[in-house]
Amino acid sequence: MPLLNIKTNTSTNDEKSLALQASKMVADMLGKPESYVMVNVQTEQTLVFAGSDEPAAYLELKSLGLPDSKTAEFSAALCKFINTTLGINPNRIYIEFSNPERHMWGWNNATF
Repeated sequence: MPLLNIKTNTSTNDEKSLALQASKMVADMLGKPESYVMVNVQTEQTLVFAGSDEPAAYLELKSLGLPDSKTAEFSAALCKFINTTLGINPNRIYIEFSNPERHMWGWNNATF
């Protein structure tokens, strides 16, 4: 049920490795089984931030039961991850956190 979308205007030689690392990180961060985690990586996107096309990223972290009290902690961890793996400065990263209602998240012919 956790979903991490990563969109960036940079490129990487190994999107699959980035996605696999992010999947483990999200599972650990949220305390959920990795078997529920989905990660989508989109590189080389048209992305302008603050009037500049310098390296930037937009992340979306959606998860049922996402604790509001931990979003600052999650932001720091995700920014560090993106900075380490893609070299993007944290002040060029936006992150949207979402905690959908269970009936608004579908899976396996049903909802949660």
